[in-house]
Amino acid sequence: MERRVLESAVGSKGRTLYGYAARFNEPTDLGGFSEIIRPGAFKRSLASDDAQKIRAIYEHDSRSLLGRLGAGTLRLYEDAQGLAFEGDLPDTQLGRDLPVLVERGDIGGCSFGFIAQGEQWEGETRHLTDVDLHEITITATPAYDSTTVQVRRE
Repeated sequence: MERRVLESAVGSKGRTLYGYAARFNEPTDLGGFSEIIRPGAFKRSLASDDAQKIRAIYEHDSRSLLGRLGAGTLRLYEDAQGLAFEGDLPDTQLGRDLPVLVERGDIGGCSFGFIAQGEQWEGETRHLTDVDLHEITITATPAYDSTTVQVRRE
């Protein structure tokens, strides 16, 4: 499974993280090749029966669960800019610590775990056109600098 880091936002009970886990048409250098996510790349995956299993986690660590689409604690959708998300933070130590780190600017992006189902190559640039999305992750080291994460307190 491949993973990509992107900026985004996440939240806890009374706190929500939100932002963009991926941005369309913005290349990133992955060392040896560039990658661009095309509009619609997540559409099929988000509409599939397996979408309910998509999780939000911290730093690609499956033990650091923040939310899941099937539980309603994670919401994902494509818009003109990319893969937008919002997630309700759990009342756990991580759920309490993460918004503080986001607000301080220590955590500022997202990544995502996926399996490519559709791709096109132009020289050294891979265009992702269809992916099976498995996770989004909140991270301090996003591969895509254009991702975002913010905290909304409710």
